[in-house]
Amino acid sequence: MNRQQTLHGLYAITDTSLCPDDSLVEHVALALQGGCRVIQYRDKRADKAKRYTMAKQLRDQCSQHQALLIINDDVTLARTVEAHGVHLGREDVDLSSARAQLGEAAIIGISCYNRLDLAHKAAQAGADYVAFGRFFPSLTKPNAIQANPELLRQAKATLDLPLVAIGGITPENGAPLIEAGADMLAVIHGVFGQPDIVTACRQLTELFEPKENKT
Repeated sequence: MNRQQTLHGLYAITDTSLCPDDSLVEHVALALQGGCRVIQYRDKRADKAKRYTMAKQLRDQCSQHQALLIINDDVTLARTVEAHGVHLGREDVDLSSARAQLGEAAIIGISCYNRLDLAHKAAQAGADYVAFGRFFPSLTKPNAIQANPELLRQAKATLDLPLVAIGGITPENGAPLIEAGADMLAVIHGVFGQPDIVTACRQLTELFEPKENKT
């Protein structure tokens, strides 16, 4: 799997309120069918056994579709289920510790909110991608820090690693973020909160197609 090619496109993040255990695997399968390239398993519950079971099933689903599975903040879980990597926020374990536990082949992404300086520090520390946002009002995190597309332009001009945009992204507002420099659009409600997950993913995936290929 070519990492640079895979770190591009739709990046769907699970949510326990939108994807309960009895439908999580099915919903993720639909997202992958719709063209999602990266799945982030985000589950803050304390039940480690349940999270392991869910993550292992998602790892198998992603492997079948040649997609990546990223675990949100739990380095031990990522290592145990042999996920492709982990995503870390400011309150999670530091990047160097995660790298030591997961190895050089692991993909480690870092949340940088609306701060370019954090992105540069993450790049220097060996991050594989950085994420900015929220860019639009978010149902999942309504109080998240606001970012703007100019931040993506500055990051694209000064960083040599993939950029992720997150926060309230839909097929209607995602294109300007890609034009500003986003390599991936991270979406939660816009995927898993939709009645037709496959169609929602296809519409978001189409935003990444070259304009000359669109009809």
